[in-house]
Order: sequence, then structure tokens, then C-alpha cells
Amino acid sequence: MHTLEARNLVKTFTISERQRRAQDLSERKKIAVNDISFTAHSGEVFGLLGPNGAGKTTTMRMLATLIRPDSGEVFYDGVNIKENPLKAKASFAFLTTDLQLDKKSNANDMFDYFAGLYHVPKDKAEQRKKELFETFGIESFADTKISKLSQGMRQKVSIAISVIHDPDFLIFDEPTNGLDIIASRDVRDFILKMKQEGKCIILSTHLFDLVEKICDRAAMIVNGKIVVNDTLQNLTNGRSLEDSFYDIYTEYSKK
Repeated sequence: MHTLEARNLVKTFTISERQRRAQDLSERKKIAVNDISFTAHSGEVFGLLGPNGAGKTTTMRMLATLIRPDSGEVFYDGVNIKENPLKAKASFAFLTTDLQLDKKSNANDMFDYFAGLYHVPKDKAEQRKKELFETFGIESFADTKISKLSQGMRQKVSIAISVIHDPDFLIFDEPTNGLDIIASRDVRDFILKMKQEGKCIILSTHLFDLVEKICDRAAMIVNGKIVVNDTLQNLTNGRSLEDSFYDIYTEYSKK
């Protein structure tokens, strides 16, 4: 059983004077994440939901060691990322819409390059490439420049690269953002396949239908705080997730 635990994460940013006035804040310090805690396990998809600016992406970046929390800790199978960041990083994959592939390169070269960074043995890297390229239909485009690929195909290449090392934890921040129906379905099916293989998946998204189809549990973030954390069945109670989220957001945004 693999377990990811976020414990009392806090992150504060200094904002511009213009942002302070626009957000009607008394000072130029903004708490983006305010004492967030949750636990996710292998064989499940855990969703993070919230409006823009709620703190989802900041939380995901702290899980992925891209930014340090002001306080709080993250554990991968009991390994504290502060004390052993290299071991923790070897356990997870992080996918974000901010990931930029080299547009002059191609999928083959990018895959080989990142396989080297992850120190994946050559024979295993070739096997992983074959499996992942077949899964995402990349074979026919493997030697095409990234700049010539569709947004959906670039996203599939990004996912394939992110999981080269076959990690136990997948941290996906808006993995289907801007994709068409076909590409979104391929990404969704891949996430479900990883779930069946016993991976622990953390998913941040604003798409309610995606959460309803693949998430086992979800936490809703409002103003940097988790206000509810439960199974999808308990969160919706027979209603649509969108309606349930709107009611919860309306209740807690006023506090």
C-alpha cells in the first residue's frame, strides 16, 4: 500500500501593490495555502477541486517539491521530502500545463533525454517507450517535431515522458486542460489504467465530469483551505458534483 500524506501545508506569497488593491487586502502578503492536510492511497484517484486562485496549483507544486512550504510536511510512503528529496522525487511523476517541451526536438529524442535524466537503463527505457507510445498512439508521430504536433499529442508526449521511470505516485495538475474530446478520453483512460495498476493519483482539475468519472475521493479547496474531504458518493449525495460544489463554495466563501 502506497501512501502520500500532506500534513498542515502553509504557503504565503508577497504580491504587488496593484494585486493588493485589486483583491482588497490589508497587506501585501497573501496566504495561498492555509493548513492543508490530506492522505491519498494506492489504487485510488484523489481529486483537488476549487475555483481559480483557491490554492490547488500551489498545493500540487509543494507536493512535487517545486516550491517549499512555509510550514508543514509531505511524505511519500513515510519518506519526508524535506529530509530525503531525491528519494521522494524518484517516487512520483508531476505533470503540469506549464511543462514546455523543446519544440525543435521530437518525441523520440525527448523520451531518450529524460530517460537518461532518470537513469533508466537503456533496455528498460526502450520497453517503456514502446508501451507508452502504443498507449497514446505516438508511434506515427515519434519523429515529428514537437512544434508540428497538435496540443493533444503534445500533452500525450508530456505524460509519457513524465512516467518514464514508472513511479508509484502521479501528480497531475489539469491534465486535460484545452484538449479535445478524443485526447481527453485517452488521458482519462490512462489515469484509470494507472489506478488499476495500483498507482496513487492526485488530480487537480476544474472539470466536474472528469472528477465524477475517475475520482474515488475529493477535497474541495476554498480560499486556501480544504473545506470538505470525502468520497464522491458522500460529497454528491445523489446530486451532480457541480451543484454540490456550488453549494459548498457559496457556504464557505462567505466565512
